[in-house]
Amino acid sequence: MLNYFLSYYIQKNVNYDFYAIIDITNKSKQFFKTQTLVNFSKIWFYHDHVISKTSYDKEYLQNFEKKYGINLWELSLNERIFNFYNEYYKFSSDEILSILYSECKFFEQVLLETNPSHLIIRETALHHDYLFHKICKKLGIRILMLNQSKFGYKCILSEELHFLDDLQTLENIEYSGRTFDELQNYLKSLDYSKQLISYKNNIRSSKYEMIKAAINFLLTPNSNIKTHYTYYGRTKIRVICKEILSGFKKRIRERYINKNLHKIVPDEKYILFTLHMEPERSLLLAAPLFTNQLEIIRIIAKSIPVGYKLLVKEHYSQSIRDWRELSFYKIISKIPNVILIHPSTSIEKLIQKSSLVISIGGSVSFEACFYEKPSIIFADLGYKIINSITKINNIEDLSKQISESLYKKPKIEDLDRYVVAMDDNSFEFDLWNFQLKFLNEFFYGGRYVDVEISESKIRKFLDKESDILNSLAIQYIKKINSFKK
Repeated sequence: MLNYFLSYYIQKNVNYDFYAIIDITNKSKQFFKTQTLVNFSKIWFYHDHVISKTSYDKEYLQNFEKKYGINLWELSLNERIFNFYNEYYKFSSDEILSILYSECKFFEQVLLETNPSHLIIRETALHHDYLFHKICKKLGIRILMLNQSKFGYKCILSEELHFLDDLQTLENIEYSGRTFDELQNYLKSLDYSKQLISYKNNIRSSKYEMIKAAINFLLTPNSNIKTHYTYYGRTKIRVICKEILSGFKKRIRERYINKNLHKIVPDEKYILFTLHMEPERSLLLAAPLFTNQLEIIRIIAKSIPVGYKLLVKEHYSQSIRDWRELSFYKIISKIPNVILIHPSTSIEKLIQKSSLVISIGGSVSFEACFYEKPSIIFADLGYKIINSITKINNIEDLSKQISESLYKKPKIEDLDRYVVAMDDNSFEFDLWNFQLKFLNEFFYGGRYVDVEISESKIRKFLDKESDILNSLAIQYIKKINSFKK
């Protein structure tokens, strides 16, 4: 929806031709068929063209992989809809290949027909977003992807998620002279964790909206189960049963967490590893070969030097996913040199007392720099350019990299220059709060998205949020103009 709102305000400012691929449920689809607010030259509905039960050309897919440098099985097996995260439907190998085949053919057809100069896309959280993004990148189409800055309440526009465009070195950026204390204060003033906690506490928080969503779900027919592969298996009875069961599981797991996970930061020497929320893009797409966090913990525990403990902190937002299976926590608890840390424990204190911070792709490795701590990451992220951050390319090198990283110290000049670059390329926009606004306005607080949308309601929302959206649209226009230069 955000990209639709943006299209409206960008088109008010400049004269571009707009095309749209729309990924939406059937009830919301009617609005896009008849809307008059944005002048699209042509639109396609994604689920009209992507089919799971059709024949596919294996040779075409093999040639596609070579042409675009994309491993389709790696991409699809890390798609939450196709793997074990999907509790409603198990896709066969042929169904997955059928979907990939129809997607690839469809995307190539759209790009051939439109020959676009730019792609505006949301954060590539699902495989088809990621696939389309990679095709466009390969074809030289300039990409504008809105992503959260590493500082709260700010965003950047870039061609790759969590990268600053064209930032290859920090040497050409002027050092502003700030101290570590000053940089810490700056980080705290734009606390990203605080922004996320606020979002977590407010998403789906209204019981009234929950009741309205449940009534709507129960009393209206659901055609998506037949037309959208993302809805396969989601019969009403199965959804209701799962929701009830999820509530019980969450309470049981929460009791275990509160009783067994440590809340006090230990005085002994330790290395900190922070868990990712699952499922999450930072694992499935950013670190496709390191998605098994339990196995990563085991490997780290085997790789740390004698004299150190490994502290594993649960992610506070995992509660949105009803926490993890109890077996996950129990297995970690049995590893002799590992301590499980409660999600409410202050991450700032944990970093300050640590000797090294490790994350697969979390922002904690970036935050560690502000507290003069070295860190290790597994995902390919833009802030790896800072001297004290080590990117793991080969898991067999982990023990050596941990031993070497323990003696690294962040250079104040490196960190300051990266912050300067981030500031120069970012702008104020509270992405999470804006998302809450339109989820509350149109989708029962995010509980139910298969709803009918009226143009009058959209127009009212566009007018109400005009200052924010027009300001954001201007940032997109600036970015397009910078590409021209």
